Amino acid sequence: MTILFFSLRGVPNDEADDVRQLLTSNDIEFYETSAGNWGISMPAIWLYRHEDFNKARLLFNEYQQQRRLYQRERYLQLKAQGENNGFLRHNLNKPIRFLAYNLVIGLVLYVSLKWLFELGF
Repeated sequence: MTILFFSLRGVPNDEADDVRQLLTSNDIEFYETSAGNWGISMPAIWLYRHEDFNKARLLFNEYQQQRRLYQRERYLQLKAQGENNGFLRHNLNKPIRFLAYNLVIGLVLYVSLKWLFELGF
C-alpha cells in the first residue's frame, strides 16, 4: 500500500526537485500526483513501500536542516545587500496591483458593512 510522503502544495519547484533527487539517489521508489486540471487534487510524492518511509523521513529531515541553513544564509546576504523585498518594497515594485487589491478589499468591506447597517445592526 502506498504512503503519502511529501505534499507539493505551495512548495517551490527547486525544493520539489531536490526531494525527487534525494529519493532517486537513495533508490527509494516513488510516484507523484499532480493538482489536476482545476488545481483541487492533492499534488504529492507517494512512496510505494511502507518500509522505505523511515529511511526517506530521516534523509528528508537532514535535507530540511541543510535547506533551512542555506535559505537563512541567503536571506541574510540579501538583507545585507539591500536586495531583500519586504512588504513595502514588494508592493512599491507593483503599485498598480497593490492599489487594485486594496480597492477590491475596500469595495468588499463597504458593501458588506453597508448591508449590515441597512439591516439595522
